[in-house]
Amino acid sequence: MLFVQHLPSELSRQSASALEPSTGLLPTLLTASVLAFALAWLSSVGGVGGGALMLIAFTALYGLQVALPTHTLTQLASNGRRAWFNRHAVQWRVITWYALGAVPFALTGGLLLPYVPVEPLKRVLGGFLIVTVFWRRFRPPRAVPADKTFAAVGAGCGLASALFGAAGPVAAPFFLVKGFIGSAYIGTEAAASLIIQLTKIVAYGAGSLLSVHVLQLGLALTPAVVAGAWLGRRTVARMHAQALVLVTEAGAAVAATLLLAGI
Repeated sequence: MLFVQHLPSELSRQSASALEPSTGLLPTLLTASVLAFALAWLSSVGGVGGGALMLIAFTALYGLQVALPTHTLTQLASNGRRAWFNRHAVQWRVITWYALGAVPFALTGGLLLPYVPVEPLKRVLGGFLIVTVFWRRFRPPRAVPADKTFAAVGAGCGLASALFGAAGPVAAPFFLVKGFIGSAYIGTEAAASLIIQLTKIVAYGAGSLLSVHVLQLGLALTPAVVAGAWLGRRTVARMHAQALVLVTEAGAAVAATLLLAGI
């Protein structure tokens, strides 16, 4: 998983040409489309992991300054599609509480980014995820969290997304503890992520990061993301509920390991 580190200084080091299409645009775009398709499928099946890996791939192909807003645009398509496919199972009351925390903290995180020591926080977050996954696996909680608890979950996820670039694994353990599985988990997690992505789009627009090139890339990659989400929905329909839980927990564990490794 790639999480954003020292963003302002890194962006300032990148030249303005990073925002312009390269001469090898078509091969790179084809590679990005294949990766976007595969990782959108992964997100649709497990709910976490695919979006973060997509950010890694886009950064390798386009550089951080282009990758961040492009990733956000494609995640709008991916999460919007997953939320729509599973709209009848989305837990809207939980989403309402989640949004109350997520929106203001995502905006606040964007403002605090230049002043926060990201590296130590990454390892704290990784440790938290590891403990959460193992605790749920070996000491299942007896009490189901109340809906209003997700205001705090949303606040943490909004802040993590603004500071690190992705926050799906943070929310996943809480949705699982709440008892969401199958379409309820996939749809609710997608709707929650969509709220944060929309908030980040506002921030990127205010920061002039949504260049014409970024918008073109986002539009070009959207069909691959939508196709991956569609295939993922069909895969979920054939999977046992327990298998979905295992995939989700594995994704959170991998994300935690990468965080602890400083990736």
